[in-house]
Amino acid sequence: MSAEFQISAQNAAALFTLELHRGDGMALLAMNWKSSKPPQDFVGFAIEYREPGGTAFFPLKNRLAFGPVAGGVNDEALSTRLSPIQKFRWVHFPRNAELPGAFLYRVTPVFMDDRDRLGYGEPQEAAIELRRETYPGQLNVAFTRGFVSSQAFVDRYESKGPIETLLPAKADDGLTFVPTHSETQEALAWMGFEARSAILEVLDQAIADPQARVRVVAYDLNEPEIVSRLEKLGTRLRVIIDDDGAHGKSKSAERQAAQRLVASAGAKQVKRQHMGKLQHNKTIIVDGPAGRAVVCGSTNFSWRGFFVQANNAVVLRGNRAVAVFVAAFEAYWGNDDAGAFARTPAAEWADLGLTGIDARASFSPHGSKNALLAKVASDIKDKTTSSLFYSLAFLFQTPGAIRTAIKSVMKDDDLFVYGISDRKVGGLDLQKPDGNIAPVMPAALSKNVPQPFKAEPVGGGGTRMHHKFVVIDFDKPSARVYLGSYNFSTAADRQNGENLLLIRDRRIAVSYVVEALRIFDHYHFRVTQQEAKKAKKELVLARPPRKPGDKPWWSEHYTDPRKIRDRKLFA
Repeated sequence: MSAEFQISAQNAAALFTLELHRGDGMALLAMNWKSSKPPQDFVGFAIEYREPGGTAFFPLKNRLAFGPVAGGVNDEALSTRLSPIQKFRWVHFPRNAELPGAFLYRVTPVFMDDRDRLGYGEPQEAAIELRRETYPGQLNVAFTRGFVSSQAFVDRYESKGPIETLLPAKADDGLTFVPTHSETQEALAWMGFEARSAILEVLDQAIADPQARVRVVAYDLNEPEIVSRLEKLGTRLRVIIDDDGAHGKSKSAERQAAQRLVASAGAKQVKRQHMGKLQHNKTIIVDGPAGRAVVCGSTNFSWRGFFVQANNAVVLRGNRAVAVFVAAFEAYWGNDDAGAFARTPAAEWADLGLTGIDARASFSPHGSKNALLAKVASDIKDKTTSSLFYSLAFLFQTPGAIRTAIKSVMKDDDLFVYGISDRKVGGLDLQKPDGNIAPVMPAALSKNVPQPFKAEPVGGGGTRMHHKFVVIDFDKPSARVYLGSYNFSTAADRQNGENLLLIRDRRIAVSYVVEALRIFDHYHFRVTQQEAKKAKKELVLARPPRKPGDKPWWSEHYTDPRKIRDRKLFA
């Protein structure tokens, strides 16, 4: 794979710049005008792409149009050559992102005259590889799609069956639920995206290697594809399953899974556990002659974890990485007491031994002498020099060191900050580009949505944004990412069983930033939809100014300090 994960287009004749940023399964395109400002008749960008080895360009589509037309709004997505993107950046999911080779993107400026006729300027073109492995053979970042509440899901699958035919209504029914949707396999693969396929692949490789030994620590465990694979391992499996709260009840899916795994692996191979509070890890460790791998991150082995929530999974490969996670597993197996675990070497930072990648891991619960929360907060507050991106559950409802640190960074006008967090009771909190925190309620889009959009399913109650990551200074040599199952809270640091990784690497930082932006933009548009519905306005593309006092669509991107930084940071 090419080492280039950020590519600059080189057409000097084009009026704008184009930068491509490699995400995992996606690409961020960022544009910026070369001169001081675009002309008044500039109405956006047309974006097209060509697959590796292909001959045809496919236009990206836009749901918004220059409406209304004949008293209504076009409810079909249109080519961006007719309905250009009125943004200076865009995250794109290619249809076949795992194809080897480079994806070629062509971006063209679009103009509109006083008779509403469109014209096109000189394009920029640039190519970037989007192969599956982030670092082949060492580390792969993978994401779930997390877009049940989306127009894409509605267009692809809801017309062929309601959400109830794809997902169980209750978590405890997960192991016995059988989907009846007419396109179940395709839909679940689309919803689970790369994280699901990467996790299942690790387990399938372990099953195929008769000498592989597998250790699993699971919080939620109600996904049949996972449990059935664990059963196939027989006595080669050792598993720790959380038993706190609802997980410990007699009819819980976790109790059902434990009973099944006792039958297949033996009672001595299955352990129920909570630490000071939760055994919140989501890890799979494969140790065998044919391959050594670790799965960690935020993705629970559950229906919601795979198919509803926005999650990440990291697959690590190598002797040292496996040894670090095996040592942590054995420390959990031998220590149910939080204080005892905190005194083991697993609670300290350990290098993961990845060639050319500075990556370390530590496991909770910690004690007073090796606690990490305050140190992470200090890194955010005192050492952020350019940008901060975060995706953290419950951030704005829970006081603590991390929230204080992020609020401190937000006050610095020289720093760029974007973030999203789940609310305690439904929906999400979105930090808007103006710095204000806006609630996003997916349930509000289940009816009475503004034209030209269709009602969306909410995917049930509970957490939707389940990531736990912070990216600091992605555009600097000091770029770093904190990630894992760790919720960046006192409970995560001092009570729960958790994993926390610190990776100092720009390629990985950029991957998480692209993920942060695509989630942020998705839900920021939901705020725009909610505001349009409240104001009883249609969402349409803006035409050029036609009378005194009118402003072009791009005006705020050149006057609002936060939007100016946004435009410049990526392009």
